[in-house]
Amino acid sequence: MLEKGAGTLSNAELLAILLRTGTGTMNVVEVARALLRSADGRLNGVAAMTPEKLCEVKGIGLSKAVTVAAAFELGRRAALEPVVTDRTPVSSPRTVFRMMLPLLRGLDHEECWAIFLNRANYLLGKERMSVGGMDSTVMDCKAILRRALDRKASGVILVHNHPSGCAMPGKADIGQTAVLRKALQSCDIQLLDHVVIAEDSWYSFADEQLVNEKF
Repeated sequence: MLEKGAGTLSNAELLAILLRTGTGTMNVVEVARALLRSADGRLNGVAAMTPEKLCEVKGIGLSKAVTVAAAFELGRRAALEPVVTDRTPVSSPRTVFRMMLPLLRGLDHEECWAIFLNRANYLLGKERMSVGGMDSTVMDCKAILRRALDRKASGVILVHNHPSGCAMPGKADIGQTAVLRKALQSCDIQLLDHVVIAEDSWYSFADEQLVNEKF
């Protein structure tokens, strides 16, 4: 599962992960197959079984039955949840500043954060990507691109802080922004802005028309 992803496993193999162990005469996948057979091969049938009913399958005790029942209950609850995104589009550097200032104000070191947005600029999530020293931090382009793909983001806003109190970007900031823009662009993801926050001020690459510059 770790190597190829959960989607590559059969229903029996996924159930086997929950069951963890087999019996003296059956391995865990065989126990999982027996469980499926008891439900006419249908996962919905397994989901409908009570823990007591699950225990009727050879190789499944109360502990395993409770684990399986809990997993299916979580699946039901997940299916009922609405798709959650922040319904306020992130449409300006001021919005980014207000969002990130509580996380970055007062730090004595630089941190690099990425804000991930969908096509309508609604927030999918934000994540700290790296922690640096007093006057620099590394923008890990590969990590940011990987997380953007994981979140199925259409746009990314890069944010980092300047503990010095001056929000003006340095040459390294400008160069790394250009590298990240090209990396994201290769996967059809747009770097919407890079906002540098310093105490109560900010600098926006988008406002200064630096995001799409070719360095």
